[in-house]
Amino acid sequence: MIKKITVLLAEDELSLGKIISESLENKGFEVIYCIDGEVALKQYKIKSPDILVLDVMMPKKDGFTLAKEIRRNNQQIPILFLTAKSQTIDVVEGFHSGGNDYLKKPFSMEELIVRIEHLVMRSNTSFTHSDKVDIGLYQFHYKKQKLQINDTILKLTSRETDLLHQLYLNKNNILDKDYILNKLWGNNDFFKARSMDVFITKLRKKLNQDQNVQIINVRGYGYKLIC
Repeated sequence: MIKKITVLLAEDELSLGKIISESLENKGFEVIYCIDGEVALKQYKIKSPDILVLDVMMPKKDGFTLAKEIRRNNQQIPILFLTAKSQTIDVVEGFHSGGNDYLKKPFSMEELIVRIEHLVMRSNTSFTHSDKVDIGLYQFHYKKQKLQINDTILKLTSRETDLLHQLYLNKNNILDKDYILNKLWGNNDFFKARSMDVFITKLRKKLNQDQNVQIINVRGYGYKLIC
């Protein structure tokens, strides 16, 4: 029997909270619904959910504060923020608080479900920083910041390592450009985007010894690591 994904949802707007809860339950999720951050923290400790979906603006304890408290003891659980804010500084604060993704209101339930499933899948399959993984004929060593193919060792910079790590976690799927810019560069302005393009080009050159490994540009969306 496939285990249901347990979602802890913290949303103080009751009507929206009920709509999200019912929609997720109809799709086979188990939902723990909380109306504020303090209740959510208590339920998190009791229920051990698979993912947290947190509204940013909540009474008693806001989503950013709640995420920071949880991250002190749990670096693995995925955290998705729901926010009406669109300022870059708010998005950056979300990532600095420990968030993995964010969704701006209003949003479709289909998009929320896809993001939840993706984050849970990624958390279940991601490797620890001490591990090495195969990317085609290459071995990628995250902690040692290097790629190895046969007897050839290619050193990676910290930025190249983190970028390749994110591409690997999303391999064969599109990695959203704005998401990675905010997560690794702190914002998604034009100059940071150009910087990321440069690092993508460097990674392509280092991966060009295996023709089955490609980083492709999906125009208007982001990048995809095919391997």
